[in-house]
Amino acid sequence: MYSESEVRESTLKYFSGDEMLTNIWIDKYCLKNTKGDYLEKSPLDMFGRLAKELSRIENKYQNPISYDEIYSLIKDFKYFILAGSPLFGIGNNDSIVSISNCFFLGNHGDSYSSILRTDQEAVQLYKRRGGVGIDISHLRPKNSPVTNSAGTSTGAVSFMERFSNSARETGQNGRRAALMISTDVNHPDVEDFITIKSDTSKVTGANVSVKVDDNFMKAVDYARGLPLWQKLIHQTWNNAEPGLLYWSTIQKESPSDAYEDFKVQGVNPCSEIVLSDYECCRLGHMNLYSFVVNPFTDKAYFDYDSFKEKVAKSYRLMDNLVDLDIEKMDQILDKIEKDPEDDSTKAIEKELWLNIKDKTIRGRRVGLGYTGMADAMAALGVKYGSKEGISFVGELTKQLSLSTYKSSINLAKERGAFPEFNYHKEVDRPFIDRIYNELDEEWKCSYGDYGRRNITSLTIAPTGTTSLMAGNISSGIEPVYQLSYKRRRKVNEDNPNKSFQDKKGDWWEEYEVLHSKYKEYIGISGDMYNTESPYHGSTAYEITPEQKVRTIAAAQKWIDSAISNTLNFKENATEEEISDAAILAWKLGLKGFTCYRDNCRSGVLVSNNTKEDTTFKTNNAPKRPKELKCDLHYPTTHGQKYIVAVGMLEGLPYEAFAFKTDKKFKETEGFIKKIKRGRYDILDSNKEVLVEDITNEMSQIEEDRTRLISTVLRHGASIKFLVEQLNKAKGNGFQDFSRVIARVLKRYIKDNDTVSGSTCENCGSSNLIYVGGCHECQDCGSSKCG
Repeated sequence: MYSESEVRESTLKYFSGDEMLTNIWIDKYCLKNTKGDYLEKSPLDMFGRLAKELSRIENKYQNPISYDEIYSLIKDFKYFILAGSPLFGIGNNDSIVSISNCFFLGNHGDSYSSILRTDQEAVQLYKRRGGVGIDISHLRPKNSPVTNSAGTSTGAVSFMERFSNSARETGQNGRRAALMISTDVNHPDVEDFITIKSDTSKVTGANVSVKVDDNFMKAVDYARGLPLWQKLIHQTWNNAEPGLLYWSTIQKESPSDAYEDFKVQGVNPCSEIVLSDYECCRLGHMNLYSFVVNPFTDKAYFDYDSFKEKVAKSYRLMDNLVDLDIEKMDQILDKIEKDPEDDSTKAIEKELWLNIKDKTIRGRRVGLGYTGMADAMAALGVKYGSKEGISFVGELTKQLSLSTYKSSINLAKERGAFPEFNYHKEVDRPFIDRIYNELDEEWKCSYGDYGRRNITSLTIAPTGTTSLMAGNISSGIEPVYQLSYKRRRKVNEDNPNKSFQDKKGDWWEEYEVLHSKYKEYIGISGDMYNTESPYHGSTAYEITPEQKVRTIAAAQKWIDSAISNTLNFKENATEEEISDAAILAWKLGLKGFTCYRDNCRSGVLVSNNTKEDTTFKTNNAPKRPKELKCDLHYPTTHGQKYIVAVGMLEGLPYEAFAFKTDKKFKETEGFIKKIKRGRYDILDSNKEVLVEDITNEMSQIEEDRTRLISTVLRHGASIKFLVEQLNKAKGNGFQDFSRVIARVLKRYIKDNDTVSGSTCENCGSSNLIYVGGCHECQDCGSSKCG
């Protein structure tokens, strides 16, 4: 056992002094016993724990790869990255959890008993660290006759709040449980389903998606004016939900759908895994950036030979996860058996895990994917979303898929195929045919003779904290969100690292974050202010929705499960533009569609009877006192260190200035004193002059921009709106002066206001609010400042 100070010192050293990554690892992944004592000193101990357990399983089979090979693959998150649940659960005998990331609960019937059973089963999975998908297509519509005292049913949609509340109530060691609720577009209650989250207080613990089939989409493509499609698109435009699941494509393209007991019924919370009832999946990712040789130079190339070799080895470890998870399921079942409750109380939980274990043994489902795609492309000098970029994504994903399926065939030869495998059932399955046609005759014969080890093999998931710990690389297949941001972590009041207290009285620790691979580019190129950097024009808000759809389509062709992704639209995007993108996504073979339009969640509860006010209003600015109290924020980085002074009037920001100075001080409050028109001094809290005539410290561009920003503030514009507009300024985010002001003004946004155009890096949810100026996820509890 180690003391907290020993663990923190060693982990801080491992992460080169990065407090944010240190806290992430200690809080989420460091092994602790039931008393909270630390059993690992740094991530190096974790890698040893993981390699030991993976090696133990590997040695059960013929031709095992060695412990050293395994350790070299996973050490420092360099090549093969296990998802969060395996990182936490493998070799952890003090916390009885599954190492599966996601589960699905299907059709248990249409009675109160079956609905309550689904609710209880979901809770049992949440407490073992699992995210859950639930489909309600089978539940009878509202006003259907029933034989109980109610007389008629309240309908499928009425039970969504129950499922949502259970997810919110179930803790997961600082995480909030993740839930997806879906329904079929042909369900009689689908219109109520589509609009339920118009009331932002409803179903806050779940993501929601509608299953749309080819018949429906063909009708939409033929006649865009279908009322139901218009309502669905309007709701997505207005509120970012529901998402779409292209169900005919999912059924046709999923290899598991060839097997009766494994026909897909729904998806996990981030929609990257399609599952049958009682199925679960284990996830892992290849770190693409590590395969770029000579990054950010004219000699850069992607080492496909090394990539294919390490994919094959990593896939063996993915299969080992299934064995390790079955052991975890046995531990869970043993605990249930030993629990003091009577058998009737334990019956549902016990049967749940027996069913999950059975499906796991018979299907051995895994999902290997990748992360760092955007950084790998930038390091190669390839623009995300360009024709060259789309081609690169397609080719790389194809090589991942072929290497994975060859490894699965080899494992079937050595260890046996998944028990349900039947060669003849897989004939004419489109995805299997695509792989089969790329194999040479020897591999085709091996597939026919031995089969495959796993019923499905591939996915591209959101990678959240694991990508951060791997060097703050870009997440999954997504473009880089921003090149710079501030991240904030909630801490206790006695925490020595606390640095900010929000309006609710909560304390936070702040971290300034510059995207690490952009920093690496700067170090190699020596040019921090090159607006034509490899990232220029390629961040999340700069690429077009069509570029993103075509990028995902190039990858989806070679992924047997699905892909977690989000399309970002500008605030002025029309419903027709979103409709066009959704139809294009269906035509190009995507399995789902999720989008977020800037500012689409900015409103609070609005009556359905309220008409939109289209009249133009102006506000007079209140007269400025000669001296104005101000908050001083120092330092704020923008190539150089800036002070940002925010003048306050009646508790609201009234004006803002940003200026450079060599003078060092610790003031957090002071005064802005008007000398004459357009000229101001900065005073400390004792009204001594800190900076004389601040305009002398500013360039003409900086003075002009702060004058405009102050004018907007004085006339009562929404701070949130102003921040979002400042963040759209042209140029690289870290360098742009407007974003310096935006990062400070963000602190003054009203708590609990919804965040638009962004998703949680930890769980992929769009259910974000501002707390103390930071984005806080209402689904998993993680926090980030940008």
